[in-house]
Amino acid sequence: MPPRIDLRSDTLTQPTPAMRRAMAEAVVGDDVFGEDPTVNALEALAAARLGKEAALFVTSGTQGNLASLLAHCGRGDEVIMGDQAHTFLYEQGGSAALGGIHPRTVPNQPDGTLRLEDIAAAIRSDNPHFPVSRLVCLENTHNRCSGACLTPDYTAAVADLAHRHGLKLHIDGARIFNAAVALGVDVRDLVEPADSVTFCLSKGLAAPVGSVICGPADFIQRARRARKVLGGGMRQAGILAAAGIVALTEMVERLADDHAHARLLAEGIADLPGIRLDLARVQTNIVIFALDHPRLTPAALVEALRHREVGILAIGGQQLRAVTHYGIEREHIEEAIAAFRAILTA
Repeated sequence: MPPRIDLRSDTLTQPTPAMRRAMAEAVVGDDVFGEDPTVNALEALAAARLGKEAALFVTSGTQGNLASLLAHCGRGDEVIMGDQAHTFLYEQGGSAALGGIHPRTVPNQPDGTLRLEDIAAAIRSDNPHFPVSRLVCLENTHNRCSGACLTPDYTAAVADLAHRHGLKLHIDGARIFNAAVALGVDVRDLVEPADSVTFCLSKGLAAPVGSVICGPADFIQRARRARKVLGGGMRQAGILAAAGIVALTEMVERLADDHAHARLLAEGIADLPGIRLDLARVQTNIVIFALDHPRLTPAALVEALRHREVGILAIGGQQLRAVTHYGIEREHIEEAIAAFRAILTA
């Protein structure tokens, strides 16, 4: 059984009652033929919310990123991304395995950015020995960088650099709405200069399944072809898209609650024995901290918390992660803090 207070990920959200009603009542058709009215409505809504020409409903963020890379790049082309990027670390090397696309990584800074000079240095010259630089990828918010937000000004600077060199910019915006809420800006301001963006419906927005790719109509048509070859051509997918519409219309503003709960958790555990946590890095709903405790390893802490019905993840080395989301309330966070305190001070 999963822990009662499950902070392992915001993918653990349960659909809201409104989503369940919408799914049960959804009008559906065959989406591969473009005939599912609920999918079409979700795609139109997503494109409008992000200020893009068109959109495509896909099964997951991983599929969305891979379809986007396949639509931007040919075999042997190169994509520049951070060394802590989800696309690089956690998507099974799909762009290389399935697309023949070469990843070139540059260091992520603690705030999730890539230094402009590092991006510029990674762009290949026209030389037959090199792959062709075709794309730059950013991640907003940045999962491995404690849910850091990339600002509109920074994204615009990267887009300008990429476009001056003939490259495109893709944003892995799995949690882009978290960034918009945390920064107090319209989500369109965060993606306006990008050539494509993906975002997840199934994380903080609480839908049970799915992500959306947004971009120009010709790009979306190429992504649609890529989705099909990846096995992502769903049929009566309006049952799922209906929940996505509720997610976009009802679940964005409440992300501020998740951010407040993450801050509460971070402040509650920061001074406990063995915890190393920089409160300045807790911007959204992700809390990443290190454990340096005389008698507990990260795995042991995870297990001890699980016995107290609290779930977190060990993410490598001494680091652990907790993520707040829909269904986690203030009282759950207070109970989690008490569990941490009991274990670490025993």
